[in-house]
Amino acid sequence: MLPLGIEYELTREDLSRMTGLLVLEFGASWCGICRAFAPELASLLREFPEVMHRKVEDGKGNPLGRSFRVNLWSTFLFLKDGHVLERLVRPDADEARAALNRLTQVAGSSGPDFAEAADDSRSH
Repeated sequence: MLPLGIEYELTREDLSRMTGLLVLEFGASWCGICRAFAPELASLLREFPEVMHRKVEDGKGNPLGRSFRVNLWSTFLFLKDGHVLERLVRPDADEARAALNRLTQVAGSSGPDFAEAADDSRSH
């Protein structure tokens, strides 16, 4: 049985069609670092109900993880309307909270995104 809430077939095309704010988490169900951070992440996400969260079960040969050059778990991408604005690798709670704050501030602004250059996730 597959763990609930984990994406196995999400594609870059799917992401490009998504609207709104999204935290995309790459990890593995057996990853100790991922599992240890999960309760803190869940608590943080409750503070930001406007942000969707999707987990991707990553692994050898996963095309989505490879397309974002995921090398370590857990890796988090912060997206607005399908565009990557920020990337964090193995963040602590304070770093994740700061990124969520930046993401939600971008949602309310009509100016340029806070990490416009980060739109191409390969630059990270």
